[in-house]
Amino acid sequence: MIQENLAFVKNKIHDACQESKRKETEITLIAVSKTKPLSMLEAAYQCGCRDFGENKVQELLEKEEALPKDIRWHMIGHLQRNKVKYIIGKTTMIHSVDSVRLAQEISKEAGKKAITVSILIEVNIGSEESKYGVPPEQAEELVREISQLPYLKIEGFMAVAPYTEDAESNRQYFERLRDLSVDIKSKNIDNVYMNVLSMGMSGDYAVAIQEGATMVRVGTGIFGERDYQI
Repeated sequence: MIQENLAFVKNKIHDACQESKRKETEITLIAVSKTKPLSMLEAAYQCGCRDFGENKVQELLEKEEALPKDIRWHMIGHLQRNKVKYIIGKTTMIHSVDSVRLAQEISKEAGKKAITVSILIEVNIGSEESKYGVPPEQAEELVREISQLPYLKIEGFMAVAPYTEDAESNRQYFERLRDLSVDIKSKNIDNVYMNVLSMGMSGDYAVAIQEGATMVRVGTGIFGERDYQI
């Protein structure tokens, strides 16, 4: 199943790149493996997946310990400050930085290990009360504050678009995040790179790619429906 699902996802990524005249090498597919057993991650790994996304620190740590060391782990869920110390040095990127206080904690823990941590600023692009992230109109201010902290590298933005049955309806949000990214990149703020746009999930990643996504986070599309009882 996973092999067939991955082939389908990669074909959709190919088609979206063709339509938007982009190179497939610009897109990183993150297999969102939250709640999934190690056997399913191993199957995806055997099919070539090397980027995996987890929502919970404990689950990420357990899987990171058990699986091959060339896997790139992405922390994509809401991160509590008291859990930061556990994942420093174990993640390729933290996607969900949405406050100065969280960034300060990451900076402090990274400093203890003398490593630089790549982060994304999470933007609540749909202005939904149920979602984390900085409001779009406050994103630049947050970027400027966090950019001054040591041991951090602001790579770009992450967003979770509103849930919808119609992927096309989320195009406006992806377009807005891309425009925000381009605007901030043009200001040449020190330590701000804006080369990464993590947006698009199982239902809308093709549209996200057409609008500039460089990372797409696909869970159900690869592993099937999630069991939230776990």
